[in-house]
Amino acid sequence: MKRILKRLLGPVLIVLVGYGCLVTMAFCFQRSLIFHPSHSSVMTPLQPWLHDGSVIGYCRLTETPDCVWLMTHGNAGQAAHRWYVLDCMSKQDSVFVLEYPGYGDRKGRPSRETMNEAARQAYRYLRATHPGTPVCVVGESIGSGPACVLAQETVAPEKIVLVVPFNRLADVAAHHFPFLPVRPLLLDNWDNGAALEGYGGQVEVYGAALDEIIPVGHARALVERFPNARLVEIPVGHNDWADSGRVRIAL
Repeated sequence: MKRILKRLLGPVLIVLVGYGCLVTMAFCFQRSLIFHPSHSSVMTPLQPWLHDGSVIGYCRLTETPDCVWLMTHGNAGQAAHRWYVLDCMSKQDSVFVLEYPGYGDRKGRPSRETMNEAARQAYRYLRATHPGTPVCVVGESIGSGPACVLAQETVAPEKIVLVVPFNRLADVAAHHFPFLPVRPLLLDNWDNGAALEGYGGQVEVYGAALDEIIPVGHARALVERFPNARLVEIPVGHNDWADSGRVRIAL
């Protein structure tokens, strides 16, 4: 019996050490798996959004907007790529697409803390510069995290629209990496349901029925936690929502 145990001990230790190395690598490189910024020059119909001489995003300005929208975009690319959102919005609305730290030409590193803070600063700036005009938020994919955080502002957005969102980011990570203990390891675990708790404005959620990146069940789980939210399921994939003609972002 002892001989058998000794023979088994070696392979078991090798497996355990290998798994430990895999977990350690996943922990150390997780942000490179989550955030995929680009830094290229982009031809875009949007114009640079400047604050204190620095570009903090891209925008479409309307002289007397009916509504001002702040967009917190998905985890890949950069703000200048998001002109496709214009087709989903009224021409009478102004749109400001936030650039995250570490994306485009904006300095810094992306994380839950830096992205949330950038969203708060941008939202408060829009509130201050557009008194008397509704300021609403649209969050796309991972941008649903910073978007929901703004529900906790003293003067909250009149409306929050979430497109291909998640309930908890840890749930999405666990779906893609079921063999890893992602929940205790995840550094940037946005919890959108918790962030929306107590929010009294409108919430509209668009889930993509064919989404393989954030399966639509995550959007359903979010709406279940926030009964005042309206869920619209569209028959497209994660990156096709703006081309579907089914998403209308309006107050």
